[in-house]
Amino acid sequence: MSLDEHTVRHMAKLARLGISESQIGQYQKEMAQILEFVDQLQSIDTSSVEPLAHPIEIRPNYRPDVVIEPEQRDHLQSVAPEIESGLYLVPRVVE
Repeated sequence: MSLDEHTVRHMAKLARLGISESQIGQYQKEMAQILEFVDQLQSIDTSSVEPLAHPIEIRPNYRPDVVIEPEQRDHLQSVAPEIESGLYLVPRVVE
C-alpha cells in the first residue's frame, strides 16, 4: 500500500508528530510497511482459534487452606465487656 505525502502529513498531525519535509519520504516507507503487515495479519484465518484472556497461560499459585494459628477466641474475648455465644455484643447504633 502506498501513501501520498498529504496522507503522511495528516497522520503526523493527528499523532501530534513534528516531522520535517526531509523525513516525509522515510515516514511514507515505514507507514506503508506497517499497513502491509496489518494486511497480512488480516488475511490469516483465525476462525478456529479461541479467544484468549492473556497470551500466556498463567496458573494461580494458591497456598493450601490450612489453619496456621491456634484457636484464641476464649483468650481474646476474655477482656470483652459483653459476649454471647462466642460473639461480641455492641451497643445498638441504629434505631
